Amino acid sequence: MNYINERVLMEANDILKTGHTIREVAQIFHVSKSTVHKDMQERLFHIDKQKHQDVGKILEYHTCIRHLRGGESTRKKYSKEKR
Repeated sequence: MNYINERVLMEANDILKTGHTIREVAQIFHVSKSTVHKDMQERLFHIDKQKHQDVGKILEYHTCIRHLRGGESTRKKYSKEKR
C-alpha cells in the first residue's frame, strides 16, 4: 500500500473515531484542507466504499451545523473583547 492510501485510511479512521472536522484532520496530518477533502471525497471511495459512506455521514453533519459553529465562535470572540 502506498503512502497516500495509508494517509487516506488514517484520516478516515480519525474522523470515524473522533468526529473531527476537515480542518482539524488537516492540522493533525499536516496537509491542506483541500487535500483532506479530496482524500475523503474521491480517494477513500476507491479504497473502502463502506468507510467512504460512514465518513460522508459525519462530514454531512458538520456541513449542517457549520452555521451554528460560526455563530458560537463569533459570540465567544466578542464576549472576550468586552472583558
